[in-house]
Amino acid sequence: MRLFLRLLAPLLFASFAGAGLAQEGPQLDLPRTQLAAGMHHLDVQLATTPLQRQIGLMNRKEMPQHEGMLFEFEEAGVQCFWMKNTLLPLTAAFVDDAGVIVNLVDMKPQTTDSHCSAKPVRFVLEMNQGWFAKKGIKAGYQLSGQPFRR
Repeated sequence: MRLFLRLLAPLLFASFAGAGLAQEGPQLDLPRTQLAAGMHHLDVQLATTPLQRQIGLMNRKEMPQHEGMLFEFEEAGVQCFWMKNTLLPLTAAFVDDAGVIVNLVDMKPQTTDSHCSAKPVRFVLEMNQGWFAKKGIKAGYQLSGQPFRR
């Protein structure tokens, strides 16, 4: 049995690493879309698969102020995020299907505190911490862009 486990362990690790679970650098090659928050235009990466959402903005050392990441889920639910292996301070905007921000949460880097939506949502937009506050964007604000058109 020990021999079987010794032979199986490298195969399991290789398959997980090949699936991206052992990713060491940031994911920079995701599809992008444009969003607008009033007169402010955003260039956001789209995290639409479970693996892309799991990795999110981990291991990223910097991000331009007009960029972010939009997490899209298959169906609305209470979405909770944490910041394990995430180096940047971020703000998460929990957004409903119509593009309305339900709530905003500031998140501290490299923590495992859970930050959740106030009600079920399908979208979460992560931006550099302070971006929403500097623009005067709060809960109830309407975002626009292709993901919110149904």
